[in-house]
Amino acid sequence: MAPMGIRLSPLGVGVFCLLAVGVLYHLYAGVITNRLAALRQRRKVDLRELLAVSVEAAVLGGREVKKVREENSLKEKSKGKTKEGANELLTMGDLQSHRKMYNLLKNTFPEVTVNSEEHDNMVDKAATWSRDIPADILDKIERGKDVPSESVTVWIDPLDATQEYTENLVKYVTTMVCVAVDGKPVIGVIHQPFTGFTAWAIVGQGSNMGPRSSYTVSPPSVIVSRSHSGKVKNYIHDAFGNSTTITEAGGAGYKVLSLLEMPARETASVDQADAYVHITFIKKWDICAGAALLTALGGHMTTLKGEDIDYSGDPLNKGGLVASVGVDHKALLERLPNWDLLKH
Repeated sequence: MAPMGIRLSPLGVGVFCLLAVGVLYHLYAGVITNRLAALRQRRKVDLRELLAVSVEAAVLGGREVKKVREENSLKEKSKGKTKEGANELLTMGDLQSHRKMYNLLKNTFPEVTVNSEEHDNMVDKAATWSRDIPADILDKIERGKDVPSESVTVWIDPLDATQEYTENLVKYVTTMVCVAVDGKPVIGVIHQPFTGFTAWAIVGQGSNMGPRSSYTVSPPSVIVSRSHSGKVKNYIHDAFGNSTTITEAGGAGYKVLSLLEMPARETASVDQADAYVHITFIKKWDICAGAALLTALGGHMTTLKGEDIDYSGDPLNKGGLVASVGVDHKALLERLPNWDLLKH
């Protein structure tokens, strides 16, 4: 006689499956929970680490910028015209700096949004963070200030002041990184490739910079763009009088540094101003890092109408800007001619 097999009813099969699932759950619940916790942890980023990587990225990009300039291998070409009709240049310095900066940031923090002035499809998986946190950052910035990765937008300018770069006016050139959280600038890094100096700050935590000890407000000295100096000079003279000192300079990063107290060894290479005014369109990767630095030091960067600038979404800031630190920003704004009239 053949051996009899065990036959389960459909109800029995269901009960058996439920028991099996229960056993598996108890066996692996801990593993699943730990993995979910790790996933949630990865979705947050530490601001001190973001600052350290931002500094490293700006320095690496700056090395490329300096190398290309010293080798005179710019290979410059036009990207087209700005909305104001100015020629936008692209050089190998811009491109190689972008590759270093973008890949380092994206490889280290793949969850965050990174916006760069340049666009390039070259992927460099070898661009990894050294895990080094500079001593001055360790000294001034606390760890554990985490923010959700989905709230972070990183703006990078691989080479600010490209026009001046092609003219070998290298004192104006910077590389910049900014971290915005929910549209507000929180981390700012401005690096000068040709001096090796790097300014950095985290809003609410600290900076290696400070405002100057004294400013003039009657009238203030104002720094403006070289490329739009004629129109902005008239605007400033209407606001503060014909005796106002106006300095023309390249690069938004450089202009922000002119408002700050520079280290003694850098002072001679940076002009000084009480306010920075810009009246035409400007991209957010040009100004976000400076906005973070100024905010961290108690200063301001607003539109000409005094509005805060949202550093998320559209990269174009259409409202002009006024930047200051150590002076009454509201008083500056009140003296400016009507922005709506200026647009027409």
